[in-house]
Amino acid sequence: MTGLSLDATQLDRYSRHIILEEVGPAGQQALLEGSALVVGAGGLGSPAIQYLAAAGVGRIGVADDDAVERSNLQRQIIHADADVGKPKAASAAEYVERLNPDVDVDVHETRVEPHNAEALIADYDVVVDASDNFGTRYLVNDVSRLTDTPVAHGSIYKFEGQATTLVPDGPCYRCLFPEAPEPGEIPDCATTGVLGVLPGTVGCIQATEAVKLLIDAGEVLEGRLLFYDAMDMTFETVPYRPNPDCPVCGDDPIDSIEGIDYTAGCGIAAD
Repeated sequence: MTGLSLDATQLDRYSRHIILEEVGPAGQQALLEGSALVVGAGGLGSPAIQYLAAAGVGRIGVADDDAVERSNLQRQIIHADADVGKPKAASAAEYVERLNPDVDVDVHETRVEPHNAEALIADYDVVVDASDNFGTRYLVNDVSRLTDTPVAHGSIYKFEGQATTLVPDGPCYRCLFPEAPEPGEIPDCATTGVLGVLPGTVGCIQATEAVKLLIDAGEVLEGRLLFYDAMDMTFETVPYRPNPDCPVCGDDPIDSIEGIDYTAGCGIAAD
């Protein structure tokens, strides 16, 4: 980290961080010098982007190839009615620009796919996986492990959410779920609906984990899966362990994603 160089405006903007012993000027400087890639600028990505930018994370990448639709607005809070039809990544960048001039946004109007995942992920200190499909989740997990990049993961379904944090020396997403469900087995929110405020809670948890990783403070959800039920207003944490047979983080891990099919099952065949 370079020398502390917060100016008067930043000392004012981040004063409530700076007076926290666990953050302080050094922690705020780490945020300003840090970077986060948010995969998806939808329901989960919106609150994550909002709070990472407000916290002063100096460089935020937004990867999303979709455009804003009016049906998104009930939960994707960084987009407005005037943004309908705009690329979500560009709309997110405009939102951040209005919120915090300290933050640079890298606009990636693309899906995270096998051909670009390593170049995208390796360029950031932490990944916030706010994707809405299993193929991207497994791809982000696998490439992040190969590049030693921590991941704040989240997912939602109707009234329920999950979150966990995947760090380079801890268990990975495949330790939890060795293979994805078959396509169509779990319907998406366009089919089943989703409570609009639900991703706000889960996305904020992801942003919290990302901030803690960037300032190296607190305990993250390593080896713990957090379940949230909005209807019962309950939280439950379930521990999980590294799987020595995991093909990504086990005793004989892969060294490349070449040949992995992320469109169906996302499994990795044994040698």
